[in-house]
Amino acid sequence: MTETSILSDHRCTLGEGPFYCTRRNTLFWFDILEKKRYQHDFASGKQSVVDMPEMASAMAVLDDENDVIFTETGLWKRNEKSGELTSIAPIEADNPLTRSNDARVHSSGAFWLGTMGKKAQEKAGTIYHYYNGTLTKLYGDITIPNAICFSPDGNTAYYTDTVTDKLMKVSVEQSTGIPNAEPEIFVDHKDKEGGLDGGVVDADGNIWIALWGAGCVNCYSSDGQLKATYEVDAKQLTCPVFIGDGRIAVTSAFEGMSEADKADDPNAGKTFVLDVSVPAKFEPLVRI
Repeated sequence: MTETSILSDHRCTLGEGPFYCTRRNTLFWFDILEKKRYQHDFASGKQSVVDMPEMASAMAVLDDENDVIFTETGLWKRNEKSGELTSIAPIEADNPLTRSNDARVHSSGAFWLGTMGKKAQEKAGTIYHYYNGTLTKLYGDITIPNAICFSPDGNTAYYTDTVTDKLMKVSVEQSTGIPNAEPEIFVDHKDKEGGLDGGVVDADGNIWIALWGAGCVNCYSSDGQLKATYEVDAKQLTCPVFIGDGRIAVTSAFEGMSEADKADDPNAGKTFVLDVSVPAKFEPLVRI
């Protein structure tokens, strides 16, 4: 039987972008709309928060001293000790209508990055590829980019536009993470409960997707078959990430809920741990 527990009681308006750093044994996640980054140190059990100067949604690790933060104006290097931010690459910095959303690092060190409208304006977003100083536009006319993740061998990328509710897959170059074929539908979730949100792949190649509005995480096999559904006690789940073998952290949100809805969903916005019997796949270092 799968067990679910609450890792953080703090209720995020829009919890997103969970990232587990193996070097620090620490989970990081963002409240995009409140401009905050939270962290949980598993060794000490201590939780803390830092303010972001603007909306931020995702991160990666560059080296022992620096992280890379994806914000509404682009990529920034953040020194973990001083908190100093240094610009790496502007991304839609001249467009006040858009912000960062989903992102994940390919095994090559390439960073796939999705932007969207701050009010989820139709087709206002884009999915980019950033690698060794070069930013490449991959897919435009995206409304809500999500579920960016990669197969363990680095040959396949997955992503979705949540409003279409279709999980796409595309062949990519193993050495760079650049697509070398046209995307194709991998999972058609249209007309089913909940919307496809953030995703992560385990070491066996299964894809784990949080379902916004359905209160569950779906696990799909590498051939697109639904293997299992795991319920979590919050309706608006946003993104899963592995925090160890058999353990997945899941963020959530109460964005858009009325006071009555929030009262009916008292765990909305909290961060959870899902215990499952699968091997973890962790994020590689990003190459900038």
